[in-house]
Amino acid sequence: MKEYNFTLKYPQNYPPVTVDNLMRQLLIPRKWRHFLRIEQKILVNDKYLPLNFEVKSGDTVSLTLSHVESTQQSYPTSGKLPKITYEDQNILVINKPAGQKTHPNLTETNTALNDAATYLTYSPYIVHRLDMLTNGLLLIAKNPAVVPILNRQLTNKTLNREYYAWVDNRNLENKSGTITFPIGQDPLDQRKRIVSKTGLPAITHYKVIQTSGNQSKLAIRLETGRTHQIRVHLASIGCPIIGDPLYNPTYKEGQDLQLKAYRLSFQKPFSFEKITVTL
Repeated sequence: MKEYNFTLKYPQNYPPVTVDNLMRQLLIPRKWRHFLRIEQKILVNDKYLPLNFEVKSGDTVSLTLSHVESTQQSYPTSGKLPKITYEDQNILVINKPAGQKTHPNLTETNTALNDAATYLTYSPYIVHRLDMLTNGLLLIAKNPAVVPILNRQLTNKTLNREYYAWVDNRNLENKSGTITFPIGQDPLDQRKRIVSKTGLPAITHYKVIQTSGNQSKLAIRLETGRTHQIRVHLASIGCPIIGDPLYNPTYKEGQDLQLKAYRLSFQKPFSFEKITVTL
């Protein structure tokens, strides 16, 4: 089984923390924490310390993970390179164009992950998705060890996704607000989602940042990641996104969906460094 090695410096301005709490703060899954302890694969300044011993400012922490499992499918290469916005040893952030799917079905080779496979020369690991019609920042994991860390950041809301959308503002009552309607599958159209009492919880924050006539540009931040969440939520308050063929009743053929994922903020896996990537 392949090993994954990570090294970090415990920050100078952080208070001492036990080895156990350090692993928890890094969002390392419980199963991996068990193996790191049993196999003594977490070292502080090149020495193994019991879980209740403290890590102090400036200490070097090394981790070796050898029990990383993944059921991720393989992605064939597309032959096209993605537009890379950010990259480090574990993560790739690309600018996905509108009209491109995030990941393929069994026969497709022209999605964002196929492009990423072309660049990396191996299959990447999916963290989150963008609708096909949405353009902007897509976060991709370069190895399976960082996937559960990033998934936990999505769950605890330390991985933030922010969007811009131009909407029809004629029914917009407030300059800012939060939409909390649950979202479920449309029983009449498999392509669509609807606001439904039996749907999954969904939270969308919005704020008007620009207005031109009957259209307003909104800055949007998600707390959840339901399919078509922004599109459904904005349509539900009477402010559908311009160019939305599914949820805007005044959509005109040939219009582009005016929705862009413009900013990602997260903590680098196996690190205390927080970064923001912006288009």
